[in-house]
Amino acid sequence: MNSFPVLTSLLVLPLVASLLVAFIKDDLMIRRVTLVASLAELVLTLPLIAFVPDGGFQFVENVAWVPAWDINYHLAVDGISILMIWLTVATLPMCVLCSWTYIGKRIKEFHICLLLMTAACIGVFAAMDFVLFWVCWEAMLIPMYLLIAVWGGDEKRYASIKFFLYTLAGSCLLLAAIVAFRVIGGTFSIPELMQKSFSFRFQFWAFLAMALAFAVKVPMFPFHTWLPAAHVQAPSAGSVILAAVLLKMGAYGFLRFCLPMTPMASDYFAPLMIGISIVSILYGGFVALGQNDIKKLVAYSSVAHMGFVTLGIFLFDQQGVQGALLQMLNHGIITGALFMMIGTIYERSHSREITKNLGLGKYLPAFMGFWGLFALASLSFPGTNGFVGEILVFAAAFRVDPLVGAFIVPGALLSAAYMFRVSLKMAWGTPASPVADDDHGHGEAHAAEAHAPAAPEAGHGGHGHGHDHHDDDKQSKWPDLNFREWSYCAIPAVLVLIIGLAPTPLLNMVTPSVDKLLTDYTVRSNKAVVASIDGSEVVRSTLFASTAVKMVMEPGQASSIAAIHLDTLAASSVPAVIADVAIVVAANQGETK
Repeated sequence: MNSFPVLTSLLVLPLVASLLVAFIKDDLMIRRVTLVASLAELVLTLPLIAFVPDGGFQFVENVAWVPAWDINYHLAVDGISILMIWLTVATLPMCVLCSWTYIGKRIKEFHICLLLMTAACIGVFAAMDFVLFWVCWEAMLIPMYLLIAVWGGDEKRYASIKFFLYTLAGSCLLLAAIVAFRVIGGTFSIPELMQKSFSFRFQFWAFLAMALAFAVKVPMFPFHTWLPAAHVQAPSAGSVILAAVLLKMGAYGFLRFCLPMTPMASDYFAPLMIGISIVSILYGGFVALGQNDIKKLVAYSSVAHMGFVTLGIFLFDQQGVQGALLQMLNHGIITGALFMMIGTIYERSHSREITKNLGLGKYLPAFMGFWGLFALASLSFPGTNGFVGEILVFAAAFRVDPLVGAFIVPGALLSAAYMFRVSLKMAWGTPASPVADDDHGHGEAHAAEAHAPAAPEAGHGGHGHGHDHHDDDKQSKWPDLNFREWSYCAIPAVLVLIIGLAPTPLLNMVTPSVDKLLTDYTVRSNKAVVASIDGSEVVRSTLFASTAVKMVMEPGQASSIAAIHLDTLAASSVPAVIADVAIVVAANQGETK
């Protein structure tokens, strides 16, 4: 199964394709080569179907990179990362198709940026060496910055610099944490660091550094302010890859690094992280409800939806983490599709304002049909993929703490409110002013794009002297979806329904890795406390006794928890020994039930 270097192939193909594109002069050929490369990338993921969900790492590739510094080229996937790799690879052809006529300048450089972004994101999700991970993490920053700064709208300079500074600040903190892990842990190997125990003081500061870096990327409140500007100013393909893939890197970082490497600090900061997640859910929903710019509305909805992801992670519950993982995948599919459709209608109306895109259901039924499906998925309607992840997080929240569950219920109601508001107006609203006003594009410069030629009235110069019937006549000349647009709308639509109606295969794929993550977290968080107490027998005895009670309640984890404490018996005084014996007895009783 691992003889063919699948992950290296997925990493190298976009790089090779970018070099090939660099030597092509014809714009149409550049688009075709990039599309073929993206489809070939999809084909290369077929061996990943052989993935066996056993909780371990598979498709491992590990060779020395810089032996003197103990840096390795180490790639692997598990149930947590494989979904993100599939999402990344599936996003690339969608970006190529939705930008086929949308980008009108520097076409070669644009497609090179897309290919480099894909390679960097795959490296982030597959890297098992901390240095390799950080290199890919940083490599993602430059092409995304260029996508906004070069092909963005009128305020692209402000948005791109803000994105760059926020992300760079987080990257510096992440680098500091990586260096600290190397100094204290003695290795850059991520699997090895996941098995090491660190003092609580070290975990405290390491968690803070990593959590800030990942919170910026998610983004969590109050580190979210770069996201609306970046989405609004980015071209459609940039918004798609930003929403579908880049935001998931932050949540992935929490799962891959914070929980397994700093378990006790994760537990210590969990109430804060849960509180911030709730604020993100409610804040994102309230602000989205008041938006007239469709792109900005979807951007703020991402803040809310990613709040469900971080909430599910820090509930430390199986269903919560399962829901977070599925929500990461589903949010990428849904929000990426919504941004593609916003770009599609922008090519016709040259505006992203809701009030400039009213009554589309009459003349663009296919467009509004797809939009309606994605809107229902975004508000977590049963039968769509958005429902699966969110309902798992809800179930976990009410089980862990009903008060947390009660706080996030308004978030679901707000999601329904803002999605119904925009969808009903776009489908059946009555146009009240001329639609084709270029001044209402809010930032996507026409010089950077080639718009659909099917609506002459929607071109330059239609400024504001018509009446309702005139606007209705303009919209009647807008073409519905063509074959290319059908293709990039139909693929995510199929995924929305398949995952929504049959999520079991995905759940089976992620569950062993989730169980292993949570079991290791439970065991090693207790061990981390013991290592940091420095001989405080009273505290240790209390900890062990409480752990014994926990094992009686959770007999399935009794053996692993008891085993982790047996190595402290020799150094323990009488009270601690008594507590340890109680643990072993409780473990035996739990396993014989």
